[in-house]
Amino acid sequence: MQKICRSLDETEKKEYIIGKMNTHFIQTKDELETYIRLTEDENSWFEQVGEGALPLRITTYFASLIDKDDPADPIRRQVVPTVQELYKAGSESDDPLEEVDHSPYPRLIHRYTNRVALLVSDYCATYCRHCFRRRFTAKKDAVITSNELQNVCSYLEDHIEVKEMLLTGGDPLMVSNERLFQIIQRLRESRPDLILRLCTRVIATFPQRIDEQFIATLKSFSTAPIVVMTQFNHEREITIESSYAVSLFAENGFPLFNQTVLLKGVNDDRSTLVSLMNALVSIKVKPYYLFQGDMVEGTGHLRLPIERAIEIERELRLSLSGLAMPVVAVDLPFGGGKVPLDSSYYLGKTGEKTHRFRTLTGKIIDYIDP
Repeated sequence: MQKICRSLDETEKKEYIIGKMNTHFIQTKDELETYIRLTEDENSWFEQVGEGALPLRITTYFASLIDKDDPADPIRRQVVPTVQELYKAGSESDDPLEEVDHSPYPRLIHRYTNRVALLVSDYCATYCRHCFRRRFTAKKDAVITSNELQNVCSYLEDHIEVKEMLLTGGDPLMVSNERLFQIIQRLRESRPDLILRLCTRVIATFPQRIDEQFIATLKSFSTAPIVVMTQFNHEREITIESSYAVSLFAENGFPLFNQTVLLKGVNDDRSTLVSLMNALVSIKVKPYYLFQGDMVEGTGHLRLPIERAIEIERELRLSLSGLAMPVVAVDLPFGGGKVPLDSSYYLGKTGEKTHRFRTLTGKIIDYIDP
């Protein structure tokens, strides 16, 4: 792993900012093949992929982290599509969390009483192959409109029980600074007390997006806390570049929390996760959630069996401090909500691949392994 526990010197900062101007997105097979030799399964995706599939998109920065000589490289598995994505199990859905049913407006999701999610944009710097919002991501390359935002603000004014809003998508930090700050300003005018969670993967996949000017403007909207929610899934994503982006937030008073997704062949072992969680703490990011993969169509090849996820939870509790230990959880299908993977909610197996859970409200829901 690269050395991460230091700050960039002035020369490096200059090179870092210049590097922002050269960031490119890999979006075609030919571009991808300049980085790696495709496997048979990866080639088959390009041959068989149809309209509506989650497209290929990887920043050249994130692609540079891939070990090109390792077909099973954990960075590669997260972002390079394979033909397995085209298979759908009967238990999978394009909206297993029932977000659409909990949307009073097309871009506003209200699943929990005291918090909502706002889909600021539908595009990301890099399209992760485990994306749980594939029904929405990369469909229109669109940003929330002024009329849509007005409807959301009126809703917030009428629902004072909402205390937090997740700015998500897509990725809100792929929106231009001007438009993003217009959105935040309008939200602050409606609800200056609202806690905002800035949910972004660009710190890991496109850290050059974050600079001092962006941070300085973001601080001007701190009438209530703005919390940064990151997603690092492997220790190799914690580089000098991503650590610098984290430091810009941390040193300017923005708390950072991380949500890792459990992924088969990426981080499904104790040592990999222990290294990741300890590395996050070392750069001032609190491990918050470690999520079992959602039952989204096309992601079964990356999803762990529930029993293995439960084993990992126990292994981590024996290996990590309280500061480094995330909540290991599953977001249950049929809109069941998040529950920790422990004995309080897990009721055991009812079939070869079927696991039974009790939700926070007492509802019984079955989760089916891939």
